[in-house]
Amino acid sequence: MAELCGALIGCGFFAVNQMHAWRDIAGASIVAICDRDPERLKVVGDQFGIARRYADAAALFAGEKLDFVDIATTAPSHRSLVEMAARHRVPAICQKPFAPTLADAKAMVKACTDAGVPLMVHENFRWQSPIQAVRAVLDSGDIGRPFFGRISFRSAYDVFSGQPYLATGKRFIIEDLGIHSLDIARFLLGDVSAITTRTARINPDIVGEDVATMLIDHKNGTISVVDCSYATKLATEPFPETLVEIDGSDGTIRLEQGYRLTVTSKSGTRISDVSPPLLPWASRPWHNIQESVVAIQKHWVDCLATGREPATSGADNLKTLALVEAAYAGAASREPVQLEALLR
Repeated sequence: MAELCGALIGCGFFAVNQMHAWRDIAGASIVAICDRDPERLKVVGDQFGIARRYADAAALFAGEKLDFVDIATTAPSHRSLVEMAARHRVPAICQKPFAPTLADAKAMVKACTDAGVPLMVHENFRWQSPIQAVRAVLDSGDIGRPFFGRISFRSAYDVFSGQPYLATGKRFIIEDLGIHSLDIARFLLGDVSAITTRTARINPDIVGEDVATMLIDHKNGTISVVDCSYATKLATEPFPETLVEIDGSDGTIRLEQGYRLTVTSKSGTRISDVSPPLLPWASRPWHNIQESVVAIQKHWVDCLATGREPATSGADNLKTLALVEAAYAGAASREPVQLEALLR
């Protein structure tokens, strides 16, 4: 297979991880980058040896013959960039949050469907090796039919120093972090019929919510709790670990702090270390997320090569984005929200 030529649009905080990952993946390379900020364009271009640099996305599409684009900008620009990619018949990866509104997301999915080009959302938490290990246990059938789950991310890590804009938005933890946790709940336990949400703002220096607790009814009858906090001070800071508890008819799964996976089944209890590898360019504690970036981008390349739909396709991500919207609606109303109406 000929190597795929891609371009990165957006050279901000997280995009550096994506550039490292592209350099590690066989079968694809980034040949051009784009950013409106000349300093960021220079820093990333120099670091990764990318000579073809653009300040304007339209000029990028006009000047390059691309097999895909990796859109790593913030949500308000996503729709215009994805629709631009669709007009040029260029497959696109789009950073999360996929779109500011569900209507925008649906329009983006439609644009790519109509153009006949793949669209994937860079929803990488489900690709973390510890989460994949939990899914492997579920697939093995060792714990039987799941009936309860808990997806938990509780931390006091200062995420605002690296991404100061997170402190200024009316929405914070559900939109930025909870979207990952909700996607993990869908990935492990199935699609959702209803969600009940409570939120709080503990940090007085931010605008949005920094604590969220969500009770989820899955379509298959499983119940789960998804809880997120950036206001929880613990003896050992767990950032950026997601902890998982799943109870099944024949046993249990516990993914605990320190990447300790305990599985109890009819055959007994086994404990394993599912720590993610520390890649040469990665740094603790981010290595968990950084390793998952490689995994999802490799998945994208494999899907382009085989014509398969990505696991986190735009169409699939509509279900996760609908959960985010339903969570905010439920937090405001303090009532359960049904998902079916949002996805019509």
